Formats: sequence, structure tokens, C-alpha cells
Amino acid sequence: MDSPPGLDPKQAHVLTQWPVERPIVCCRFDPRGRFVFCGVEGPTIQRVALADGKRVAFAGGHDSWVFSLAVSPDGQTVYSGGGDGRVAVWPAESASPRPIRTIHAHRGWIRALGVSPDGKLVASGGDDRAVRVWEAASGRLIHELTGHANHLYSLEFHPDGKTLLSGDLVGSIRQWDVATGKSVGTFDSKPLHTYDRSQMVDFGGVRGLAVSADGGSVAGGGLHKATNPLGAVHEPIAMIFDAKTRKLVRTVLAGGIAGGVIWRLRYLADGRLMAACGGTSGGFLLFWKPGADKTEHQFTLPGGSARDMDLHPDGLRVATAHHDGYVRITRLAAGKG
Repeated sequence: MDSPPGLDPKQAHVLTQWPVERPIVCCRFDPRGRFVFCGVEGPTIQRVALADGKRVAFAGGHDSWVFSLAVSPDGQTVYSGGGDGRVAVWPAESASPRPIRTIHAHRGWIRALGVSPDGKLVASGGDDRAVRVWEAASGRLIHELTGHANHLYSLEFHPDGKTLLSGDLVGSIRQWDVATGKSVGTFDSKPLHTYDRSQMVDFGGVRGLAVSADGGSVAGGGLHKATNPLGAVHEPIAMIFDAKTRKLVRTVLAGGIAGGVIWRLRYLADGRLMAACGGTSGGFLLFWKPGADKTEHQFTLPGGSARDMDLHPDGLRVATAHHDGYVRITRLAAGKG
């Protein structure tokens, strides 16, 4: 993929921001680049039109917070995962959207969803430590993938569609063969997990996963140096692995952020790694050049903590979900377009 003209993270600036009904937990663009979908601290999804900020509510699929979202490659279907353990399937463009179907997918929260590159499969990860793969057209269960020792936090399909990656609370990234549902290996990302004996909590986890466009690198992000987990004393970190060997290539850091968590990772077209970071230190977009150990740029977002991020199909605009109830659109280049 060619780099979009003008791509330059050091030129990052917020183009616009729109209020959504409640604090936002997650966000995703549609692949055609017309809308950004927001899951909130409540039972609805909000569809925001990028042209004018007009909002449309998706209601009737959940009776809890919406923790995860995914959109089909053709932009026609939205999938949402809730704290009620249900996956809801929605028509993306409807003027008055109602669920096409709901799937009782997990016991407990569904923190991660993913759609295969061909749009035929949907993967969900839940607090019941299972990954489940569903047929998108019917909602039929295809595979139940077990082996994680704790809550599932992240999912990512490999660009070739043959492999699925899943990350959990205790710092394990598992690789699955999509055709057979068999585990084919693990990535050791234990530095992303902390167990604090005095507070008796597991903390951290693989909060974000990304695969490079060429499929050669896998990145997992979260936090480390959690000296006081319940007091939110920790720093953001990402670990980059060779996708074939599953060996660690490098660990990348962001200095000066004493209360940050990486919530999502995306590779940019030029090979840079981008992270959404949020916590008591505020909200940031972090950028690392290929081969670098330290950030090239740390863009401070307005509005405090960021909780999720997605990259627009144009490769230049980024949506961030914020606890203050705003979705913000940032451009990674000079100009207003």
C-alpha cells in the first residue's frame, strides 16, 4: 500500500469533534469512510456522519454497555459486543436501525470483535476465556477456541485471512488456524501483565493487537511498570514480534506518560506503528518509526483520556473515543481535507 500524500504524524491536528450521548468506550470507521460508529457506556451504538456530525442511534441489541465494535469489509454490516455477552448484528446504513440478529455468544463481557478480510467470519472474545468464530451470514458457530488462562481483550485477523490472533489479560497472544480452529503457537508478551500480591489483582493485558500490511509483524500493546495498579501508576508499552517465528523483535516505549495504557494499535501505510493511549496522564496518539525503540511523536489529544482509536480508509484521519463523551477526528498531515 502506497503512503497517502502528506502523511506526517508531526503535523497531527484535530479536525473536528462531536458530542455523543454518553462516555464512549469504542469506535470504528466504516470501510467506505462515511461514518464513525461509537459504542458507549449504555445499551446503544451511535452512528456519526463525518460530513456533518449527524447522529443516529442503534437501539434494541443490548441491555448493557457496548464494549466492542467491528464493521464488515463492504461496510454494510456492523457487529457489536456487550457486557451482556451478546453479539448484535446491524444494518450499517439504515435510517432506523434495528438488530438483524443477536447471538448469545459468551458468559460475561465481550471485549473484542473481529471480521475476516473476506467478511465471511466474525470472531468474538469474552470474559469466559473463549474465542468463538461465527459464520457472518447466519450467526452459526464455526469454532470455539479455548486455551486462554484469563479474560480476552483483543482480536486481530491476519491480512491473509488464514490466521486469527487473540490477546488476554495475562499477557499471552495465541495464534489460531482459521480453517481448523487449532492453536498453532503463542507469542510471549508477559511484560504486558502484572500481578500485584498486595492488592491481589491481575492488571494490564494485551489491550491492542495489530498486524502489519505485509503480514510480517505482529504488535501487542498495553502497559508495564504497574507499581500501583489500583492507583493507576503504570506506563504504556508495545511489543513487536516477527509473525513467522513469533520471536520478539523489539519493545517500544513512550516516555513521560506515567499513567497511560495503550488501548489500540494500527500500522500506517508507511510502516509506522500508531497507538491510542489513555489514562490519568491524558489522551495521546503515539507514533514509532520502523526500527525505532522510542516514539517519533506523541500527540496530545484534547478532552482527557482516550479509550479507543480507528484509522480511516484514507490513511490520514484517525477517530478517537473519549471518556468525556466526544469522538474526535485527527488528521495526520497538514491541511483541512
